[in-house]
Amino acid sequence: DGERPHFPIMVRILINTARRLALKIASYGVMHLIVAILVAFALTRDWRLALAVGVVEPIFQTIAYSVHDRVWHRVERRKMLSGVEETAEAFTARLELMDAHEQNRAHNHHGHGHSHALPRNLKQVALKTVTYGVMHFAVAVLVAFALTRDIRIALAIGTIEPLVQTLFFTLHDRLWTRAEAKKAARRAAAEAEGASA
Repeated sequence: DGERPHFPIMVRILINTARRLALKIASYGVMHLIVAILVAFALTRDWRLALAVGVVEPIFQTIAYSVHDRVWHRVERRKMLSGVEETAEAFTARLELMDAHEQNRAHNHHGHGHSHALPRNLKQVALKTVTYGVMHFAVAVLVAFALTRDIRIALAIGTIEPLVQTLFFTLHDRLWTRAEAKKAARRAAAEAEGASA
């Protein structure tokens, strides 16, 4: 019976997490749509083709992006863990059931430590951007070729458009990371105020 009051809190956390993820993906989709249309038009000088590429390609890219984002979330969050503890701690960290101190604590597992903090070092950001660029290139070429049946235009779109989109992706990802960090800091400050009151 003592656990029941926590159930509505968990539901709210799940809803808020899903809402933030949906908003992030939606904002990426809008950004991608605008950039895709502009790049396709610059290469083809055909508004109909540009709109076709701009509407169809971002749908596939947004799906690919959401998969890419989830895979990288797991890579960033779940390091040096295994078995039941990995599942439990990654789940509770994702739902923000751990406080800030707990998420940043280091454990000792057979001489290896790990942290629940989200690594944002330059090497990892660069690797994430490169994997996004490769994924984006493949999807862009396939979609452009399916629409135009012209391999030269498909390769041009597939080469130039992902470069532009990768720049915008990096900006989008950094803005979201900063926004989430600010929200987490405000939440931690509010909790600290509530505890001291």
